[in-house]
Amino acid sequence: MTKPPLIWTNVALFTITFLGAAILVPWYGLTYGYGILEWLAFIGFAFASGLSITAGYHRLWSHKTYKAKAPVRFLYALGGALALQNSALHWSSDHRVHHKHVDNNDKDPYSAKMGFWYSHIGWMLREYQAQRYHDYKNVRDLQNDKIVMWQHKHYLALALIMNIGLPAFIGWLNGDMLAMLLMAGLLRLVVVHHCTFFINSLAHVWGSQPYTDKNTARDNGVIALLTYGEGYHNFHHIFENDYRNGIRWWQYDPTKWLIKALSWGGLAKDLRVTPQERIESAKLQMQLKRTQNRIALLPNGDELLEKLQAEYELLKRHLADYYLAKKELLEAKRQQLANQHLMQKVDELKLRFQTQQKNWQLLMASYA
Repeated sequence: MTKPPLIWTNVALFTITFLGAAILVPWYGLTYGYGILEWLAFIGFAFASGLSITAGYHRLWSHKTYKAKAPVRFLYALGGALALQNSALHWSSDHRVHHKHVDNNDKDPYSAKMGFWYSHIGWMLREYQAQRYHDYKNVRDLQNDKIVMWQHKHYLALALIMNIGLPAFIGWLNGDMLAMLLMAGLLRLVVVHHCTFFINSLAHVWGSQPYTDKNTARDNGVIALLTYGEGYHNFHHIFENDYRNGIRWWQYDPTKWLIKALSWGGLAKDLRVTPQERIESAKLQMQLKRTQNRIALLPNGDELLEKLQAEYELLKRHLADYYLAKKELLEAKRQQLANQHLMQKVDELKLRFQTQQKNWQLLMASYA
């Protein structure tokens, strides 16, 4: 089978930057050394560019999980140019196609089923889907954002200014332009590139699937550490309109924390959150499916499956009753009608749900 033509600009970019980071950065460090300011700039630029992708390109523009004021969007546009991952318009178009056709080798731009190398970087090295490179029909909403279109129009100039001009200027102020260019420019760029690419590759092959197995996306806390919270990818692919990826307080998701902090400061609003009942239901369905597969071949499989289904239906009923009562209580509080009886009802239903949940977990453990 004939492979599509190489995109030589991309091949040269990724090859030169990787070799430069692998050879020049350690050579200069061993020969001359790096100061604390270069290391701080490396970290600061990494977070600025990485979070501009995760909070800006991804959760704001691709999925519209919240709304942000113009100053925030402007900084995301600059940070996105610093990340050197194409314009927000182009990136978001690709990403929406990915979610719509995930794992479809003919339509998903970076389908994980094409292999690790392809989904990580290979899809950018050849003209695999050249027919839609400039087809932005799926991001018409973003074409109404003046900041998105300004960045798209001036992307090359902005990329050069942010990746070369800004580090060089800071290095000039510090008295060592080359050291700053190597650390805050070159090394930072390569690290952020491949950490971001891990979401398309590694996060589709390594980790757990607690919410759905209808696609290859995985949850992985280690990947979350490398990607500013994007590693909870199984959750994201089933609940893509949630501004969070890590939904537990202990899960590392600085992108979520940034968005929440912006909302506290009045710079972001309309943060979208998936109802907890839907999340719990998705987890239960996956637990049921996995347990059914384990016990189906046992000698008394039919009897066990019947018992399992009965426990599942009971738990689902308690789950629905509890969250319905919670909604009634919240609505009553809004209307300042909350009473002791309604609060007691919620507490009782919560206790029933938790008790049945423990029974379910014990049942799951017995079939493990």
